[in-house]
Amino acid sequence: MENRHVDSVKRIGFRKWYERQLLSSHAHMVLAFLSAIAIVGSMEAFRTSQGDAQLADALFVVVSAAIGIWALRRYLFLLMRAEATANQASCPDCGDYGRFSVVGQRARLMEMDVRCRKCSRDWVISSGS
Repeated sequence: MENRHVDSVKRIGFRKWYERQLLSSHAHMVLAFLSAIAIVGSMEAFRTSQGDAQLADALFVVVSAAIGIWALRRYLFLLMRAEATANQASCPDCGDYGRFSVVGQRARLMEMDVRCRKCSRDWVISSGS
């Protein structure tokens, strides 16, 4: 995990971090969907326009496609990172989910050391990214 994400989990807790990651990823999914609509609209406008308007419509298609591809990649990245972390958020001993404190960080390996708040068991959560 990146330093800022580990710091965020430390500051606000895993459950809120996870919720924010899901909300952010789904906002990117909506942006990708809106980009697809913009592509279709720009292509329709391109079909009926002439001259400089066609050039502008072609530019809108390219820009909308670039935004859509970026948004889709960001959606998948955020979602996969959140899910990879969530799959490791249960205490191996007591099974308590998402109730841990971050006690250390291994920046090179993108891992964080955590401790269960219920039974004090330590384990490592590694990011899938």
